Amino acid sequence: MDLVPALEEPLKKVVGPATAKVMAENLDLHTVGDLLHHYPRRYAERGELTRLADLPLDEHVTVVAQVASARILKFNGGRGQRLEVSITDGSGQLQLVFFGRGIHKPHKDLLPGTRAMFAGKVSVFNRKMQLAHPAYELLRAEGDEVGEAVGSWAGALLPIYPATAKLESWKIAKSVDMVLPSAQEAEDPLPPALRDGRGLVPLTEALLKIHRPHSKADIAAARDRLKWDEAFVLQVALARRRYADAQLPAVARRPKEDGLLKAFDAKLPFTLTDGQEKVSKEIFDDLATEHPMHRLLQGEVGSGKTMVALRAMLAVVDAGGQAAMLAPTEVLAQQHHRSIVEMMGELAQGGMLGGAEQATKVTLLTGSMGVAARRQALLDLVTGEAGVVIGTHALIEDKVQFHDLGLVVVDEQHRFGVEQRDALRGKGKQPPHLLVMTATPIPRTVAMTVFGDLETSVLDQLPAGRSPIASHVVPAQDKPHFLARAWERVREEVEKGHQAYVVCPRIGDGEDEPKKSGKKKSAEDKAEEEATAEKRPPLAVLDVAEQLAHGPLQGLKVEVLHGRMQPDDKDAVMRRFAAGETQVLVATTVIEVGVNVPNATAMVIMDADRFGVSQLHQLRGRVGRGSAPGLCLLVSDMPEASPARARLGAVASTLDGFELSRIDLEQRREGDVLGQAQSGVRSSLRMLAVIEDEEIIAAAREEAVAVVADDPELERLPALRTALDALLDAEREQYLDKG
Repeated sequence: MDLVPALEEPLKKVVGPATAKVMAENLDLHTVGDLLHHYPRRYAERGELTRLADLPLDEHVTVVAQVASARILKFNGGRGQRLEVSITDGSGQLQLVFFGRGIHKPHKDLLPGTRAMFAGKVSVFNRKMQLAHPAYELLRAEGDEVGEAVGSWAGALLPIYPATAKLESWKIAKSVDMVLPSAQEAEDPLPPALRDGRGLVPLTEALLKIHRPHSKADIAAARDRLKWDEAFVLQVALARRRYADAQLPAVARRPKEDGLLKAFDAKLPFTLTDGQEKVSKEIFDDLATEHPMHRLLQGEVGSGKTMVALRAMLAVVDAGGQAAMLAPTEVLAQQHHRSIVEMMGELAQGGMLGGAEQATKVTLLTGSMGVAARRQALLDLVTGEAGVVIGTHALIEDKVQFHDLGLVVVDEQHRFGVEQRDALRGKGKQPPHLLVMTATPIPRTVAMTVFGDLETSVLDQLPAGRSPIASHVVPAQDKPHFLARAWERVREEVEKGHQAYVVCPRIGDGEDEPKKSGKKKSAEDKAEEEATAEKRPPLAVLDVAEQLAHGPLQGLKVEVLHGRMQPDDKDAVMRRFAAGETQVLVATTVIEVGVNVPNATAMVIMDADRFGVSQLHQLRGRVGRGSAPGLCLLVSDMPEASPARARLGAVASTLDGFELSRIDLEQRREGDVLGQAQSGVRSSLRMLAVIEDEEIIAAAREEAVAVVADDPELERLPALRTALDALLDAEREQYLDKG
């Protein structure tokens, strides 16, 4: 008989089609195994209340609290009514509102003194936090078993699951009760020697304890075990990747004694920093081996990564190969092309009059080039005339052929999708060497998990001549005169002959606005909308530019730049700004990466709370690139006590990107660490916290390397093999390989 293994059983057979549909659509849970691995986010102790002051805004939360008071209010001339309930954690209070016909049941249930679990989205109304129309589940006092389902609610610890508006935590808990018996069938991926050596409980026991713990010790034992699973299986995947890469052949590329690199170094107007020297040596050592280099080069904005990459590219050209640099956008590709040609001078004029004898040709290839220019560029590549090529995704198209591709440099890896790295790899006669550059500092553990197939080099000194950047938070709502002062500061910088950026989260040309529905709204709907008023929409480039040009920055030359403009228009705007013709550039985050205008000294980021920490750090790196000090103002309407303001305070207080990336990770859900946008596959990290669990990750990496060296195909560890396949279904293996 061919039975479906218990953990692969579709959820609809166990929890019913309606619940299964919500789980699939909102939580991406499809099988019994998926639900078993949907772990509680935290546990409420019976009798203990949730701290209401710490709730995040705009997120779906589940809280355990006690009703303090409830009152019905009439509005709209007595035609509409709403129920307002205050709940308390003993110190703070949170307002709940219910509307219209839905108020009778909560009015009857939520009597003062009642304890319940409440679930909903936290919003701010009249500067107070509230939950509109929360779902709730009453909790009866201990010993009061009347009518209470024994099971999930009987223990002293109530599991609180990551939930959604469509499916509350307590409903998930009831579904988990139905699938828990299947946990007995779970296959244990950890090799028995490792499990016993580390004193970890078996998987089936861990699953029971994580969902239905009797004590805090149960939770701790289960967490330790489940973290090991995740860390170990992921590290085995990466170790196998590195093992496979180490078997690939590559052409060793050693620079000539008196070739292009030597000539380039001789004309540099400055000496390399110690960091650049050290990292260059690591790269040159890798290039000289018969296996492809896979290296990640991280360095702060402005630490001179491009210089290091360029020298590596020249070394490969010296050795008879070609080097390609891939940039995520046309603007960036053009900028790299310009700055590399400038740095190389006559060395970039191979085959032309005035070119030096060691010179090569530096070619640009982007999607929007004209037919003739493109034909010439493709010809330069296939004949080998162009030693260095810089381009966008256009480099990856089938038509593009190289003479002998030896090195690929990928700029800003996290914007670079999965298939692209591979397609480019396939362009060489043998796999080319690979150097990935990122200006987003990545803590060591994340480098070990996300980029675990790459060796890491870090550039942590800034070259001489870079100026410090002062950063301040501007609380526009609490202190409007601070915002007025911000615009004055921009004027002052422009009067000194400098330039400024103003960054907004949205374009605002109507395409990104939600469509209004034509339905008439009742008074009740309107009141509900008002009371659940979402934060106002994010500020938009086009609106802000308009207001500034006619208001605080009147008389200055203001232009806009955003991603929906035509490539030619974008370039024209950037050229005018770089030439100093435009004084203030109002832009979206298209300027986040690689835009280099040393004369720009001030940046104002509007609605700064809507950007991530790393993104703010990246944006800020655009100013202070010349000899004058930089100024970055983070404008926010968020109240002082909010987590968003704390985050902005952290960005303002340190220029250390590594420190900020730690803060960023601690604030974000761990699932985002792998930069989900690229993979389309949900994160495999449910329990592992990449920052706190550094030791587990490092230990798992060692164990994984040993296991793979001993048994690369995992023939003797079938359960581990199964877990790996589940982690990697074919697409995922590709994804890990490419970051």
